[in-house]
Amino acid sequence: MRGTGGGGHPGFRGVDIQAQKRINAEAPRIPHLGRRVVALFRPYTWSLVATAVLVVVGAALAVIPPLIVQRIFDDALFPVDGSAPDMSLLWRLVALMVALFLASAGLGVLQTWITSTVGNKVTGDLRVRLFEHLQGMELGFFTRTKTGVIQSRLQNDVGGVSGVLTNTFTSILGNAVTVIASLVAMIIIDWRLTLIAVVMMPFLVVVQRRVGQVRARIAGETQESLSELTSITQETLSVSGILLSKSFNRQRAESARYADENRNQVRLQVRRAMSGQGFFAVVQVLMASVPAVIYLVAGYLITGGDAGITAGTIVAFTTVQARLLMPLMGLMRVSLDLQTSAALFARIFEYLDLEPAITDAPDAIPVEDAPGPMGRIEFRDVVFRYPDAAPDARPTLQGITFTADPGQHVAFVGPSGAGKTTVLYLTPRMYEASGGSVRFAGEDVRRLRQESIIDQVGIVSQETYLFHATIRENLRYAKPDASDAELEAACRAANIHHVIEGFERGYDTVVGERGYRLSGGEKQRIAIARVLLKDPPVLLLDEATSALDTVSERVVQEALDAAARGRTTLSIAHRLSTVIAADVIHVIEAGRIVESGTHASLIEQGGLYAELAAQQLAASRILEAEESDAPADHPDRRADRPPVDPSQRPVGVTVRESVPAEPWVPTPEVPGT
Repeated sequence: MRGTGGGGHPGFRGVDIQAQKRINAEAPRIPHLGRRVVALFRPYTWSLVATAVLVVVGAALAVIPPLIVQRIFDDALFPVDGSAPDMSLLWRLVALMVALFLASAGLGVLQTWITSTVGNKVTGDLRVRLFEHLQGMELGFFTRTKTGVIQSRLQNDVGGVSGVLTNTFTSILGNAVTVIASLVAMIIIDWRLTLIAVVMMPFLVVVQRRVGQVRARIAGETQESLSELTSITQETLSVSGILLSKSFNRQRAESARYADENRNQVRLQVRRAMSGQGFFAVVQVLMASVPAVIYLVAGYLITGGDAGITAGTIVAFTTVQARLLMPLMGLMRVSLDLQTSAALFARIFEYLDLEPAITDAPDAIPVEDAPGPMGRIEFRDVVFRYPDAAPDARPTLQGITFTADPGQHVAFVGPSGAGKTTVLYLTPRMYEASGGSVRFAGEDVRRLRQESIIDQVGIVSQETYLFHATIRENLRYAKPDASDAELEAACRAANIHHVIEGFERGYDTVVGERGYRLSGGEKQRIAIARVLLKDPPVLLLDEATSALDTVSERVVQEALDAAARGRTTLSIAHRLSTVIAADVIHVIEAGRIVESGTHASLIEQGGLYAELAAQQLAASRILEAEESDAPADHPDRRADRPPVDPSQRPVGVTVRESVPAEPWVPTPEVPGT
């Protein structure tokens, strides 16, 4: 939080004061903030007391050497009686000065160690506490909050807390003691010269503050430019950014954009280094003028016969006076420092005060104690509305009722936005049902411990997430103590072991950021192996093959079929070929289940499922569609509207007549077709 400006002139911070004040004003209002901040430092009370003592003693010691200088000049080097220098006294005084310097330096090192240790420990405690708290927030919090905002709270705001102790606390205390001790020492040396120095001080403060404001504005522009450079780097040098720029052959354009901003950064840095040089010159003149005026006044006093003004008095006084300016400037910034510190803590406590929307009931039980069979899932008239949805918007789900028995495969199909994924995430209570009940193993999920539900569920989503680590480490994320034999068994079941064995480093192959070094099918099969390693009784598949090509889809589907064997499986699919073997298929439209049955029975019904099948058959050319009967367009079937009664459909909107009545089995593709 505290720093120095460039150009060798200490005390000028590269902080845009007005911008910092605006940021502080936008901080949330937290009740009893001061009391809560003090509570954070309570475990380190004795360390803080020791720090305060060291700061006070160190500041007091700093003003003693000038008094010794006065003795050296007046008593040792140039005795008043005109005798020769007193070398014995000079040795003692010089030794005392050196001892004071050593003691002051030692105290400074000790103070820095204590404050750094305490500040960083408090910072570490807060960071872990905030991270653990965020881990407990519901999924909806992360879908509506930018990742960058969360990272800023964890890194920037929490990181700034250590500066509260190492800078603000010690600065306020140290500067206050230094100013008071310096003024007392100056008065002891000569009260008349003190009045002259104090009269000159406001001019120095005003000029120096003006210089700081000029430099702060430029510093703000420099930081914005640095942020832009960082943003360009992050966007263009990430895996996705590089892939995009190479795909459109925009590398030169991106380099030119970076070079332009870099030139702006160089310009600002030069401007920052040169800004206020005229003011610095004035400050230097004024700072040099104070001793000069002191010399002039002392000359008049000596000429007037004042025996109290000696060479030692003048040297000691100007030495003390030179130490007064910087602490005084620091105290003028106390208000902003305190406001900034309070704003940092307020933003941290704002997140710590967030209450998770989904919590365990006081009497929650583990799934193992539930009355029903493990793997049984029931939705009873479930209604769900997202918390941030408009009051007049229809619920995402309304009246959903179904049962999945242990070992059964239940599939959900329907238009995008119909609510299929929401059904999946309501099952392990990642979202809370707005109405009705979701039951797991015969018990309402609201009476079960969340962790115990998650332990029984494995999720394979469309967007597979792999860490920038080895395949072995990614697999063991599901089971840290898994043996190599268990890893291989899971990978064989997921139809990926032979591929991994073909890599040069096998299971120790680093997959790259988000698994970019692997193909889509390979990533999905590793994700499936990871779930198999967990060995849950319930499997949730969220369009796990929708982003894959036909060949990869078949391989991954074989792995999914193996994974689903003997487990309760809820799956979502846009490609109907992946769910034709499901025990039950539920068709969801506008948040309602409008059709249910097997693939064959739904085809025979000629409803929405049959229409979706017909469209996919025509689009994929799996079966030859009749030329005279193109796939029907159904503008009345919208995910954001309730289902339309068939009798009320617009004229000309019909169901395909050419859909085969027999169960649909995908025909193998012939190369080159």
